[in-house]
Amino acid sequence: MDLAISFAFLLFFPYVAQSQDFEFIFNGFNNSENLTREGASIFKPSGALKLTNATANVTGQAFYTRPIQMFNNKSRSYPNASSFSTSFVFAIRPAATSSRGGYGLAFILSPSTKFPGAQPGHYLGIFSSSNDGNPSNHIFAVEFDTVKGHNETSDSEGNHVGININSMSSNASRPAGYYDKNDDANLEEIILESNKPIRAWIEYDGVERVVNVTISYSLEEIDKPKKPLISRHIDLTPILKETMYVGFSAATGKKTSFHYILAWSFAINGAAPLLNISQLPLPPPSEESSSAFKPQVKVVIAIISAFTLVLLGILFFFTCYKKMTRKESLEDWELDCPHRFKYKDLYAATKGFKESEVIGVGGFGAVYKGIVPATGNEVAVKKIIQNSSQGMREFAAEIESLGRLRHKNLVNLQGWCKHKNDLLIVYDYIPNGGLDSLIFKPRNNFVLTWDARYNILKGVALGLLYLHEEWEQVVIHRDVKSSNVLIDAELNARLGDFGLARLFDHDKLSYTTNVVGTIGYLAPELARTGKVSTSSDVFAYGILLLEVVTGRRPIDNNSFVLVDWLMECQQLGQILDAVDPKLNSTYVVEEVELVLDLGLLCSHHKPEARPTMRQVARILSRDDPIPAVPDWGSVDFRSVSEMNSRSLELISGDMTTRSYPSSSFGGITSSSIDSGR
Repeated sequence: MDLAISFAFLLFFPYVAQSQDFEFIFNGFNNSENLTREGASIFKPSGALKLTNATANVTGQAFYTRPIQMFNNKSRSYPNASSFSTSFVFAIRPAATSSRGGYGLAFILSPSTKFPGAQPGHYLGIFSSSNDGNPSNHIFAVEFDTVKGHNETSDSEGNHVGININSMSSNASRPAGYYDKNDDANLEEIILESNKPIRAWIEYDGVERVVNVTISYSLEEIDKPKKPLISRHIDLTPILKETMYVGFSAATGKKTSFHYILAWSFAINGAAPLLNISQLPLPPPSEESSSAFKPQVKVVIAIISAFTLVLLGILFFFTCYKKMTRKESLEDWELDCPHRFKYKDLYAATKGFKESEVIGVGGFGAVYKGIVPATGNEVAVKKIIQNSSQGMREFAAEIESLGRLRHKNLVNLQGWCKHKNDLLIVYDYIPNGGLDSLIFKPRNNFVLTWDARYNILKGVALGLLYLHEEWEQVVIHRDVKSSNVLIDAELNARLGDFGLARLFDHDKLSYTTNVVGTIGYLAPELARTGKVSTSSDVFAYGILLLEVVTGRRPIDNNSFVLVDWLMECQQLGQILDAVDPKLNSTYVVEEVELVLDLGLLCSHHKPEARPTMRQVARILSRDDPIPAVPDWGSVDFRSVSEMNSRSLELISGDMTTRSYPSSSFGGITSSSIDSGR
């Protein structure tokens, strides 16, 4: 298990944050790409990071994206955990102003950003009743608890700060408060859930093996209180692993609170960078009391009595304005979706959805390039034709799934808009368009080098690994192909078009659904049974591998089948004859052979013979050797297209796959679409 976790770090990140002279700082969290969010956590427009909402029994986490090297002297027989320091500002506001909320938040060091089976409430989304106190957790946490403990933990008092090792039972805890700089004898109380910004400092001295925790109300003072709230001798060397993730976790239970992080800095072997207090976002204000409303009532009454005609004019204006904007109001299902653009802004960005701004057309409608007037950012605006209930279903599915996915190898969803019959999705504009265009229709004699192709294939593998195993749910893309791989300005891969994607809980079997996708990329068992799985994505990825190396499409009009041809080349010992001639023999032979063998392995007609995307990523990173391609069996091999076609003949009409012409553009591609899309 420990080895697997280490492998996962290497797969996802090109390097680990080094222990020497490493630090980072966030003065607010606007567009914080270096943070990975889980659960209910979101970025607020103000720049605040909200970990939980008013929903009962939810958890929310946020972590610095890269794992951090926690040991300086790993060459010695007995290494010591590095010193570290962190400073952050948080605020906790109960969901109901008339009662106390819950349950608090924690700063944590963890070997993973995932906590399978973790429970909300007192466990703060970190532990569960089954693993609380287990030494194999390897978790260091400092909790800021707001609810009095019951049976879940041994902590008996609410509104306290505690240092926790592998458990919610604190090794050391104190009531929340701070010592005045002029009086270090009396503790001044701090109410954690007061909605006031609270500063916190957590420091570990790796030489003396001491943990210090300090908090304060004051945002004006740069210096923290001289005396820490908690100072405890703890050796973190046996607790921490060589690489750890650093971040926050919060949870609600029957009682709920909004938990916010407003700023954060962290450093290894040094003091955390000073936060710029003047740049901090503020948490949303508490609800105004009824007494605060009374003066406003008096003012309104006075205005009505003195300026009746003026007031009637104002009321008339707002009545008309409300009618004009009624269709732009949010519905309940839209509240948790990402940023909602105003229709007028997208209209202006695309020059009124002018035909000259169209950068692609597909079965769903058109895609326009636009420039947002307020920011000057280039975007791709996908305009979906709502010709049936399918249009709304695809629209909602795409913004709900892709809107919460965040990975460097996925297309980033910026926002959306629903206006009358117009359904609009806004993506990053990806300047180099689709991978298929760069391979099959390059401009100005441009040739994608082998190094670039290999890097692109590794990027797609990491994106699919995130979808299959690393996100909170399993996402099956169902339309992996070269036209849905977008290439950014640095020639990095960004997998897009999630209109056909399906979401499942981890450890749950997929279900049978309509056959969708593109002929040539469809796994044979999918065409026969309609049962989607991560293995069907692996099959399509295998075809993509072969396509990128050879520069040939999976199937052409002359009944050419890429997999058949490559298997024949392999059997004849002439596999290198299949390499794209545009590469002009400029490539690494070992890597080409590796990718071709891996492509044949992934596109094997038996699902059980295919590797997982985690295995694929490790093979491409040269961490694991590629296994031999299993024998296709004693039966005669039939081409993928024949297997698909013959299987589809046996499937009822409502499960027939239809393929539309595909084109690539900006942040999305026009995908092959089935009758159910």
